[in-house]
Amino acid sequence: MRRRFRRRRVHHHADLDITAFMNLMVILVPFLLITAVFSRITVLDLFLPPQEQSSTQAASKQFQLLISVRENTLLVREARSGLRQTLKADSLQARLKQLEPLLIELKRRYPEKRAVTLLAESNIEYDMLVQTMDLVRMVKSGDDYIELFPDISIGDAATKAKR
Repeated sequence: MRRRFRRRRVHHHADLDITAFMNLMVILVPFLLITAVFSRITVLDLFLPPQEQSSTQAASKQFQLLISVRENTLLVREARSGLRQTLKADSLQARLKQLEPLLIELKRRYPEKRAVTLLAESNIEYDMLVQTMDLVRMVKSGDDYIELFPDISIGDAATKAKR
């Protein structure tokens, strides 16, 4: 009797039906790709400041805009026009508002020039430097942006000697 019972037990291999899963994947993958937000990383190319000119005459012929970013002031210098202006204000936003018309005027005088050198003290906050770079690169005029000086070089500002 045991032998008969063993003979009756037949092992059937069940096939795995993954059709429903494949249908789900065919719909889900394109949906996720379409709705995904692709983040765009913005990279700003920065340069080292140019080498010092050997003669002051060569430096005076070349347009070279220098902006020193200090804790409470912005010092704007330009060798060609002899411009030297110190912008003082309590807040960074107020200093940047003072800087904007000055940069627009310099761009109007020298439309072909694209370079500026930002010199920052070592204790300057990163956000302050970035906001200054954004303003130096372009300003908003109505609905449009005006490109000013997009080729930015960054260097260290000379610290004042303590007496």
